[in-house]
Amino acid sequence: MESNRQRKVAQIIQEDMAEIFRKQASESKQSFLVSVSDVKVTADLSIAKIYLSIFPAELRQPIMKEINTNNAYYRNYIGQKMAKQVRIIPQLAFYIDTSLDDVERIEKELKGEGDNPIL
Repeated sequence: MESNRQRKVAQIIQEDMAEIFRKQASESKQSFLVSVSDVKVTADLSIAKIYLSIFPAELRQPIMKEINTNNAYYRNYIGQKMAKQVRIIPQLAFYIDTSLDDVERIEKELKGEGDNPIL
């Protein structure tokens, strides 16, 4: 069960990461959207798992590669924002959130549009 402290730290990280991804998307020549769908922080606040939704789907892998390459930059950015609130800045781990894709796939299958229609 998450403590209030974990939830607060996760919320701060989610808001700050959403802000930086929004800025980067607006400055980019490509048209894409990165949204922070969820953040889970370990009990000792040492690791933050950040779940991202990236659209369009074709750009997921290159954008995730870029994000993982710049992990230290993002951690430094979070560190500057959270310096007065936590002693240790969490390590950041980024994951692709495919829940919206799963919902879309299930809806298609239920409508009979999928590869394996349900009888």
